[in-house]
Amino acid sequence: MYKKILLAADGSDHATRAAHHAAHLATIEPDATITIVYVVDPASSKHDVIAEGRSSTYLEELRHERVRPVEEIVEQKGVSFDYKLLKGEPGPEIVHYANDEQYDVVVMGSRGLNTFQEVVLGSVSHKVAHGAKCPVMIVK
Repeated sequence: MYKKILLAADGSDHATRAAHHAAHLATIEPDATITIVYVVDPASSKHDVIAEGRSSTYLEELRHERVRPVEEIVEQKGVSFDYKLLKGEPGPEIVHYANDEQYDVVVMGSRGLNTFQEVVLGSVSHKVAHGAKCPVMIVK
């Protein structure tokens, strides 16, 4: 049913809980795979480079560290996965990627790390639920 699973991760507790659900879904279907996607907003990306004074490669490694707990959850279930770093506004970027790559389901947390932005701009999960062509599982 769900062989190709897209798991949106941002380092939040909600994303960690979503990882448990995605890993469980993947164990139901033989040969299911998970792509863990982390989206960097260009505005915060530029701020990170200035604030850290480091290379973009170093910052990408730091961002990847934020999703390591999610990778560990998936690994513990014995599920095949890969990691993808995207750049852009998280909601539309996840929708675009999920639709272009024809995922069977998107799994994500109901809240991310930046509650203020969600209140002002609308939640990422709301944008994905309305824009994705596949089912979207939003985990509290």
